[in-house]
Amino acid sequence: MNQVPYLLVLATMSAGIVVVAAAHFKRGPAIIAGSLLLGAVLRAVLPTERVGMLAVRSRWVDVVTFVTLAVLLIVLAWVAPQL
Repeated sequence: MNQVPYLLVLATMSAGIVVVAAAHFKRGPAIIAGSLLLGAVLRAVLPTERVGMLAVRSRWVDVVTFVTLAVLLIVLAWVAPQL
C-alpha cells in the first residue's frame, strides 16, 4: 500500500515515454513533467511512511528536485520543434 503513490507517478511517466516514442516531442515531455509535479505534490502532502520510494532524501530536497526537473522538461517541451 505504501508504493501506490510511487506506482502512480511511474505509470504517468511511462505514458509520457510512450508518447515520446510515438514521435510527439512536445506532448511527451509535458506529460512527464506533469508526473514529476504529481510526485512533488504527493511527496509534499503525504507523510513519509505513505510515499514509499518517492522518499529518497529529506522532504523539501525531494520536492525541489521534482519541481526543478518538471520546469526543465516544460522548457524542453516549449522549445522543441514541432515535427
